[in-house]
Amino acid sequence: MILAPLLALAAGLLHAAALAAPWDNQPHGWMQLLALAVLAALLRSSPSARQGAVLAWIFSTSWLCGTFWWMFVAMSVYAGLPTTLSAFAVFCLGAVLSGYYALAGAIFVALQPRSPSGAALLFAAVWLFAELARGVWFTGFGWGAAAYAHIDGLARFARYVGAYGVVFLVALIASLVAFWVLARNRRAHAWMPLGAAALASIMAWLPGAYTKTNGDLQVALLQGNIAQDVKFQPGTGVADALRWYGEQLAAATASLVVAPETAIPLLPQDLPPGYWKEIQGLYARREQAALFGIPLQGADGGYTNSVVGFKPGPMAPGDNAAYRYDKHHLVPFGEFIPPFFRWFTDMMNIPLGDFDRGALGPPSFAWQGQRLAPNICYEDLFGEELVQRFTDPATSPTIFVNVSNIGWFGNTVAIDQHLNISRMRALEFERPFIRATNTGDTVIIDHEARVTHALPRHTRGVLLGQVQGRTGITPYAWWASRFGLWPLWVLVAMVVAGAVTARRSPPARAP
Repeated sequence: MILAPLLALAAGLLHAAALAAPWDNQPHGWMQLLALAVLAALLRSSPSARQGAVLAWIFSTSWLCGTFWWMFVAMSVYAGLPTTLSAFAVFCLGAVLSGYYALAGAIFVALQPRSPSGAALLFAAVWLFAELARGVWFTGFGWGAAAYAHIDGLARFARYVGAYGVVFLVALIASLVAFWVLARNRRAHAWMPLGAAALASIMAWLPGAYTKTNGDLQVALLQGNIAQDVKFQPGTGVADALRWYGEQLAAATASLVVAPETAIPLLPQDLPPGYWKEIQGLYARREQAALFGIPLQGADGGYTNSVVGFKPGPMAPGDNAAYRYDKHHLVPFGEFIPPFFRWFTDMMNIPLGDFDRGALGPPSFAWQGQRLAPNICYEDLFGEELVQRFTDPATSPTIFVNVSNIGWFGNTVAIDQHLNISRMRALEFERPFIRATNTGDTVIIDHEARVTHALPRHTRGVLLGQVQGRTGITPYAWWASRFGLWPLWVLVAMVVAGAVTARRSPPARAP
């Protein structure tokens, strides 16, 4: 009785480690497949839907808490929450999100077909349902999805089906193998592991490129490494940031200079006299452009977490910059306060605010023949939102620019996990990503998700390199920009409906 829950707990922790293993900080797809196969086998053997829900919940809670445990660092070290409360908050988040997987486990056990192959298809569908629900419902938080463990392998399918399509694929592969092992007549179902192997290898015969080069751009990516505990302190971190980023923006010679999220941690009107106009003047006269993070005031008097762009040429009267991007997907508790949770945020000793939300899919920043699409912090997690920029291929981005500050989470696997999220978006759209961060990873990622240039994390420096813009559109970008994720929801509904229909047939002994 106790063995199944313990196996679910251990498999969940293995699933978390597969995303960025603690011994090498790298993803390991085979570990993810093994972990999910264990869960699939446990659910296949569960005597009741209730037990299936419990096992799926245990697996998912250990997996999710083992994935984003670094939130504990932000809350206990930088927000000043008591250690026990910080740990409990992380557990509660994982436990609540695991409700989707508990529901998926219950549905699977209640509806699983007698056929092992049919059961594998149902398992993949309900697992996709849970991942979709976690990623898009309410504010959405798909961090740590199974697909990210396969960034150097099966994720190559992402240009066709996106990260959530890869989730379905890996769940199908894992369950095909697991249910073949459990089958009473393995010889009769020998095609199942062969089918899993075929699915895993078919990408070698698929077309590999749907985009073409749009020329090179020389970039300088700034990494200030401002300590998080002083980043917003006027006499220390703020002064250091204004000095260092101001110097680098003035001294850079690259065609494009990019500085991280809130690199300039003050509103323009609160900056030292002449600071803003000096930067404006430099880039108005040079054949250079700059993008950097700064908080701005919104039209209705609120505030936005923003990226501004400077480049040569006049600006409209009253404009602070030639370009402005306001963050659309805000972080709960950090950038907006969910209803009924004011009491929780009041306990935190960090610069919180109810920021205004920017528009979804705004125009790109045009520079030297490239269309640069900024996104801030974890916005690159939401591929279903970034894909809205591809509704018109003539104006779609040629390069994505992510500016972040992961300093809240210390020197943890959060950095590695976020890097692989950007790499997944590069695969989905066949677009390069350039990332300027406060503490790391500041990198250049090409359209094949390869990291071509990188700065050491938790150091101060400037990363120089060439990035090659791309034009064209991948199959995933084509269908997702038109239909969103609805094709995947329809797939889930069709498989579950088929299982319900099959369940009405006379019962027979499972193979």
